[in-house]
Amino acid sequence: MVGDEKSKTHEERPVLAFDTSGPWCAAALLLPAPRNTCRVIQRLEPMEKGQAERLIPLLEEVLDEGGIGWTDLAALAVGTGPGNFTGVRISVSAARGLALGLGVPAVGVTRLEALAEGLPRPLMVIEDARRGQAYVQLFTAEGPGTAHLADRVVPVCPATGSAAGAAALPAAMPLAEAIARIGAARAKTPQPRPAPFYLRGADAAPPSDPPPVILP
Repeated sequence: MVGDEKSKTHEERPVLAFDTSGPWCAAALLLPAPRNTCRVIQRLEPMEKGQAERLIPLLEEVLDEGGIGWTDLAALAVGTGPGNFTGVRISVSAARGLALGLGVPAVGVTRLEALAEGLPRPLMVIEDARRGQAYVQLFTAEGPGTAHLADRVVPVCPATGSAAGAAALPAAMPLAEAIARIGAARAKTPQPRPAPFYLRGADAAPPSDPPPVILP
C-alpha cells in the first residue's frame, strides 16, 4: 500500500518504521515536505512466514521510492508487539542492528500504542490475545495506563482494537505509519534500545531454527 498524507508536525529528516509482529511485513517512511507537511510512503505485505528474508529488501524498496538512502535517515522505529513471538524478535533485532550500523536512534513502539495513535482520549485498546484473553491498555489525557492481559473486558470509554466489539473505533492510520509517527516524536529525546514487548510467553515451542538473540 502506498499513500501520501499530511501531518501537523514537520520532521526535518526522514524516519523509517517497520513491523513484523503478525502475519505481515509492514513499513512506513515519513518524509519532510513543504508547508509543515509530511509525506508518507507505506507498504503492507501479508505473509505467514518469510518476514526475515523479506524485511530488508522491503525497506530498501520504500527508501528507493522516497528517493533517499539509509544514511539520510534521522531515526528508525519498530513495532515491539505484543504479537508473534518470532516475528517481534525479527524486527527488533533488525532495528538494533541497523541503528548500530547507521549511528541513528531506534525507537520501540508497542502495538497497543500504535493502535491508539491519532484517536481521542480517553480510549481503551482491546486486542485479541487468543486463549480467551485480551491485551488491554487505557489511554487518557494524562498518559497511558499499564498494559495487561484480561479474561473479560468491559469498556469504560470508547475503545478500539480487534477485541473491542462492534462499536470499536477504527484505527486512525495504518499500523506502520502510527509506529513511525510515535517513533519520530520520541526520537527527539534519548530512548532505551527497543526490546520485545511480551505480556506472556510464546504460544508454542520454539522452532528448530531459533530466532535472533536479543542482547541486553
